[in-house]
Amino acid sequence: MKRLLGLIVLFLVVFAGMRAPAAAPPEGQLTWAVQVGLPAAWFDPAEATGILIPFMVLYALHDALVKPMPGKAMAPSLAESWSVSADGLTYEFVLRQGVRFHNGELMTADDVKFSFERYRGVSAKALKDRIRQVQVVDSHRVRFELKEPWQDFLTFYATPATGAAWIVPRRYVEKVGDEGFKRAPVGAGPYRFVSFAPGVELVLEAHEQYWRKVPSVKRLVLKVVPDEVTRLAMLKRGEVDIAYAFRGPVAEDVRRTPGLTLKPVRFFGDQWLLFTEQWDPKSLWADRRIRLAVNHAIDRQAINQSLTLGFSRVTGSIIPQDFEFYWPAPLYSYDPRKAKQLLTEAGYPRGVDTGEFWTDAGFADQTEAIANYLAAVGIRTKIRTLERAAYFSQLREKKLRPLVYVASAAYGNAATRLDSFVAAGGLYTYGSYPDIEGLIQEQAAERDRKRREATLHGIQQLMHERAMFAPIWDTASLTGYGPRVAEPGLGLIGSYLFSAPYEDVRLKGH
Repeated sequence: MKRLLGLIVLFLVVFAGMRAPAAAPPEGQLTWAVQVGLPAAWFDPAEATGILIPFMVLYALHDALVKPMPGKAMAPSLAESWSVSADGLTYEFVLRQGVRFHNGELMTADDVKFSFERYRGVSAKALKDRIRQVQVVDSHRVRFELKEPWQDFLTFYATPATGAAWIVPRRYVEKVGDEGFKRAPVGAGPYRFVSFAPGVELVLEAHEQYWRKVPSVKRLVLKVVPDEVTRLAMLKRGEVDIAYAFRGPVAEDVRRTPGLTLKPVRFFGDQWLLFTEQWDPKSLWADRRIRLAVNHAIDRQAINQSLTLGFSRVTGSIIPQDFEFYWPAPLYSYDPRKAKQLLTEAGYPRGVDTGEFWTDAGFADQTEAIANYLAAVGIRTKIRTLERAAYFSQLREKKLRPLVYVASAAYGNAATRLDSFVAAGGLYTYGSYPDIEGLIQEQAAERDRKRREATLHGIQQLMHERAMFAPIWDTASLTGYGPRVAEPGLGLIGSYLFSAPYEDVRLKGH
């Protein structure tokens, strides 16, 4: 017995002296070539626009209570766990202890409450109208009390459908103000802000105290390179390691180049044409036949093959095919003869000048292809291209008329997409139909899943019957990366477009 006790004591002494091997410090630099400008508004989760691209920055600088991560659509992050009351009215989050913002401040439930209350981005009204109060229970517990049961609370709050669950430090924001925060953002993410040259690059450095793991790469650089030929040249020369958004022949060049890898990424990337004047009886776009003619004039599969090498999926809806409550709208056939017949029936046998066709600079290729198909049947447009920040600003302000190329890769379900683009008061909604609006309100309050699904399907069917939009595709993004990259982080998070989680990206030999 004495011998056994002696061995146990010896074991405990040795075990107590053991230390887990320290994580290797971050090393090296990874550089991305991104196709769009990086406006400072993207540094602040309170301004999330309902478009996925700002999360390219948010996943680095900031962290959320709950967010999509590898293997989980809603993964515990700054919140270790959460619970829902039996009546569906109360959601309580238990926060992870010891989490520090980049300035050293400890994160508390007060920061969570503050971040929700200052949130003003997409669906802020839908969220706040349904919340009775946000209560700080103690420093590591926060409680959301709803006015009535709402099945979509977590879908709106805990996914990139909004940025409301991404947490910023209250004391710092109150000290520097909103504009000061954009100039020098402080978050709780795996990388901290170093410098930003508007229109040129964003530089980030590893936050070694990040709760999930120490990042592998020391420095991340996101370079703004709008021209894809230039992105390819930089990738070939090794000036960048990962480059986004290649198309057609340039994507083929990446695929053929030894040492480079072309990675198609499937995401919730629906794109469509928006008829912003369909509610104006004086506009030609109020005529359903004109909108149908547009739909039948476009050869979607040819555009898919030409621009994304066939990796995208043609669709008949603005709702992603992988979303909950998606209704499989029939595809519009490519039928130029039918398109011309519809124009003739609408009183335009010789075609019609329809005015301006607005687009984001990043969508220029597909917009030009679509405009050519429309012109072939007599629908003449004038393409107007805007830089991304200006484009989304004017889209939100309802200034783009009468035809707009629109895209969204935001997470959520059919209801969240309808909230942004179809519901009255939606961030990008130019008009609404009373019957559809009534059904949208009805489904939001419905607790029976089958009845709610039937209502959401009915809404999508009405959208299709009225040709409210001209859906194009669920687009795939083609990204290239070079020989130094061991793990680019592409596709690790389901249906997420960009590299993430950033703490998981790795260089070879590190």
